[in-house]
Amino acid sequence: MKLRLIFFFMMISFGKLLAQNEIIPLWKTIPNSIETSEKESLEQGAIIKIFKVKKPTLEVYAPAKNNATDKAIIICPGGGYNFLAYDWEGTDMAKWFNSKGITAFVLKYRLPNSKSLITSNKAPLQDAQRAIRWVRFNAKKMGINPNKIGVIGFSAGGHLASTLGTQFNTPNDFKEEALDTISARPDFMALIYPVVTMKDDYTHKGSRKNLLGKNPSKELIVQYSNELHVTENTPPTFLVHASNDPAVPVENSLQIYKALNDKGVKVEMHIYPTGKHGFSLAINQEGYLHTWLDRMSDWLKSI
Repeated sequence: MKLRLIFFFMMISFGKLLAQNEIIPLWKTIPNSIETSEKESLEQGAIIKIFKVKKPTLEVYAPAKNNATDKAIIICPGGGYNFLAYDWEGTDMAKWFNSKGITAFVLKYRLPNSKSLITSNKAPLQDAQRAIRWVRFNAKKMGINPNKIGVIGFSAGGHLASTLGTQFNTPNDFKEEALDTISARPDFMALIYPVVTMKDDYTHKGSRKNLLGKNPSKELIVQYSNELHVTENTPPTFLVHASNDPAVPVENSLQIYKALNDKGVKVEMHIYPTGKHGFSLAINQEGYLHTWLDRMSDWLKSI
């Protein structure tokens, strides 16, 4: 009986060990923040939602060594800058990237509606910059090529990813560590039904309100309309959107596609007739929307 119990508890411990992924705190001292009584919370429903992020992290998903390539990607889940759709557009995607031999890092970034922030609109980009710098700094010991680190974002996470891709050299306004001087430029970028613009015509109003406030200035709107900040140094980009997206108009992708193409940046775009918004892996969608993953796999191989 004792042997059975020992074996049982050993199996539970072994299962937990296999299920765990390393979680990396992004900061020793979190910049642009103050201490408050606000608590981070997790809502477990059809998807896992994280609210009021207090301590930004990277969760590491590594493929089996025999399958691993030297590419890595940072994943920015969406949620309208109100919450993070952590499994739906985060950990599920990380597992897919692992199946392609790519090391994935799910970014739990601070959300601008938190009372713990000083300048709320700056915090998501600060965390994204820090994330890519951390991965680049630790790349070689993780079997990653420091010049093959990309970013992918969904919906509002796509806005954060496109902000990183177009404004990666935004200077820090806090006391830097050596890590903060490393390049934060992604080597490639994938934007999936992304919020791109903050302009009235095609923005997602909820994301804009959460990031910039109820009545943002013209300067802030321009600053975070990422189609206006594309340069020749913006990384190669992959875009996916559905024409019938009722939340984030397809013009978000169309506008940044044009800006990228005009600047000579390699860009590939796939517009599907149906799919609406927030389709993630599109496994249960009708038609051929799920093939967007095949298209991205081909694109990743081509770069």
